Amino acid sequence: MAAGVLEASYLFADRNEVRIHHDGEVYRLRLTKNGKLILNK
Repeated sequence: MAAGVLEASYLFADRNEVRIHHDGEVYRLRLTKNGKLILNK
């Protein structure tokens, strides 16, 4: 099965953090000032 692709600009819109619920846990995906992505549990 092919992987889906989401544009970061769509995912973040006017935010620098989104939360992702996966397998009963919530993860934080942050966009840094340098344009890097950081995923934390």
